[in-house]
Amino acid sequence: MTPDYPDYTLPQMLRQNAQAHPARTAIRQKDYGIWQVTTWQGYYDRARDVAAGLRRLGLPEGGHMAVLSENRIEWVLAQMGAGCCGAITVGVYPTSPAAEVAYVLEHSDAEIVICEDQEQVDKVLEVRDSLPRLARIVVIETKGMRSYPGEFVTSFAQLEAEGRAAGDEGHRMVEEVLGRQTLDDIALMIYTSGSTGKPKGAMLTYRNLRAQAVAVTERLGLTAADSHLSYLPLCHVAEQMTTVMAPLYNGSLVNFGESLRTVQEDLRELAPSMFLGVPRIWEKLHSAIHIRMLEAGGYRKALYDRAMRACEPLATVPRAQRTLGQKLTFAFWYWLVFRALQNFIGLRRTRIAMTGAAPISPSIVAFFRTIGVPLIEVYGATETSGVVLGQRLSHLDPGSVGEVVVNADVRLGEADELLVRGDIVFAGYYKNDEATKSTIRDGWLHTGDVVDVRDGQYRVVDRLKDIMITAGGKNLSPSEIENTVKGSPFIKECIAIGERRKFVAALIQIDFETVGKWAEEQGIPYTNFRNLSENPAVRDLVAAEIDRANSSLANVARIRKFHLLTKELDHDDDEVTATMKVRRANIAQKYAGDIEALYA
Repeated sequence: MTPDYPDYTLPQMLRQNAQAHPARTAIRQKDYGIWQVTTWQGYYDRARDVAAGLRRLGLPEGGHMAVLSENRIEWVLAQMGAGCCGAITVGVYPTSPAAEVAYVLEHSDAEIVICEDQEQVDKVLEVRDSLPRLARIVVIETKGMRSYPGEFVTSFAQLEAEGRAAGDEGHRMVEEVLGRQTLDDIALMIYTSGSTGKPKGAMLTYRNLRAQAVAVTERLGLTAADSHLSYLPLCHVAEQMTTVMAPLYNGSLVNFGESLRTVQEDLRELAPSMFLGVPRIWEKLHSAIHIRMLEAGGYRKALYDRAMRACEPLATVPRAQRTLGQKLTFAFWYWLVFRALQNFIGLRRTRIAMTGAAPISPSIVAFFRTIGVPLIEVYGATETSGVVLGQRLSHLDPGSVGEVVVNADVRLGEADELLVRGDIVFAGYYKNDEATKSTIRDGWLHTGDVVDVRDGQYRVVDRLKDIMITAGGKNLSPSEIENTVKGSPFIKECIAIGERRKFVAALIQIDFETVGKWAEEQGIPYTNFRNLSENPAVRDLVAAEIDRANSSLANVARIRKFHLLTKELDHDDDEVTATMKVRRANIAQKYAGDIEALYA
C-alpha cells in the first residue's frame, strides 16, 4: 500500500516525530562495545543545537556544509542540523584522497566541513589553500588534535555546546527556518562516482527525498517496526534512502555500528529486519560462506552441498507460492544447514534484503535466495534519489530488477535507453547547466542505461556507453560477461575487453582471501598477492572458473583469453572510484601492454 505522508521536509518530519513519539528510540550507536540510545526527542534536540551552532559559526541559510566521515550519529545530526538552519549538506567519501576531497569541497562551495577525525582533518588542511570559501573545520573525534589551530578547527562537542548556549534564540531561529522551508528547497548534494570524468554534484530537493521515501516504503513494505544497520557511505544515495529518507518518514530504527570493520559482528548482534548491500558486499558474504565450508570439510561440507542441490530450484519460487512438499524440503534443510549460515552472516531475521547500485551476478542472487535470504534486486541512480525499479518478493524473476516504483514514470528512448520522470528526478547538477540540459531533456531524465522489458519486468542490459561492438559487428554487454564470471568466489573483479576485437578477453583480479584459503587447502605456499596470482595452479583454477562461466554465455560473448592482475585495483591509483566502480578508460590505458599481448 502506498503510504500517505504529510507534505513535510525531512527536518519538519524530524520535529513531527519528536512531538508524536518523543520517547521512542530513533537511533542506536555502538561506542566501546555498548549500544547508546537516542530517542526521537533527543535526535531533534541535538539537531536543533547543531543548527544553532552552525549559524553561530557563520553558516547562512542556503549555505553549504560538507561531511567527511564514516557513518555515525554525528553524520545525520550534522545533516539534520544543516537542514534546521536552512543549509545544504554535501557528502564526501571518507576514503577519498586529499585531491578528491579538495575537488568536492571547492566545487560545492563548502563553507564548513564536519570531519570525523585527525586523518580527515589533515586531508582538508593539506589542500586548504585551494579552498577560499572554507571558513571552519569541525572535528568529531579530537584525539591527537591539541596543537591544531583553534581559530580554524573546533570540535563537534563545542559546536553542540555553542548551539545549546544559544537557548531560546537558537530555538526561534530553527522554528522560523522550518516555518518557511518547502519541499522544493535543495536539501542535499551528492557527488556522482565520476567513473568517466570529474564527479558531478547532483542537487536533491526535499520533494525528491519525500518521493523516494514513499517509493521505497511501498516497494519493500517498510513500517515503523523495521530496523536497519547503517554502514554503506552516507554520501551515497542508497544509504541516504535507508538511513535518512525512509526512517524519518516511517519513524523506524537506525543503528550505527562501531566501525566498518565490525559490520559482520554488528549484523549478528542486531539481526536487522532490513538490509541493503551493494554487489561487492554480497560477493564478500558469499566468499565468507565458501571459505567457512572449505574449512568445515568432511560431512559438514557434504551436507551443505546436498542442501544447496535440494533447495536451488526454490530460489525463484516465492515462499507464499511454494507447495507443501517444497516448504517441507526447505524447512528440513533450514534447520539442518541454512539457519546456521544465516546466523553466520547476521541475516536470519531479515525480512527484506536488497542489492543495488551496480549489476550483480545472477548466481550470487540465486545463492542467497537458496539459503533463505529474502533478496531482491533494485535499480536506481543518484539522479533519481534512489530506487526507480525494484523486484517484489512475490515475483522473483531471475536477472530482472523488477517493476517501476510509485512516483516514477518510465519509457524507453533511442537504443532502448531508460528514461524517467516524476518527483524522484533530481533538480540538476550544481554549477553545470550543460550537463543538466543533456541529462534532462523535454522533462525526461536520460539515465544512460539500456534496458529490456519482458512481461512488465525490467532488465538492465548495460550502460549505453559501455556496450561493446566486436570486429564482427556483434553488440555485447560487458556487465553481463563480467557478472557471470564474478559469480565465482575466487574472482573479485573481471574487466571484459572486446571493442573492435575479434574475440572477448578479460583482465581478472582474484579474491585474495578465498584463493589464499584454497591455496592453503592445496598445500600451495605463497607470500603476497602477486606471488599468489602468478602461481600456475591459481591460473588453472581461474581458467576452470572462466570455463564454467563461459558455459552459460553465448558463444560470441565467451572469454577466450585472460590476464591475471598482479595487484588489487585501487582507488588511490585511480583505477576504481570511491564506490569501487571500475574506471574503464584508465584501466585500458594503464594495462594497454597486457591487453595487446592477449591479442598478439
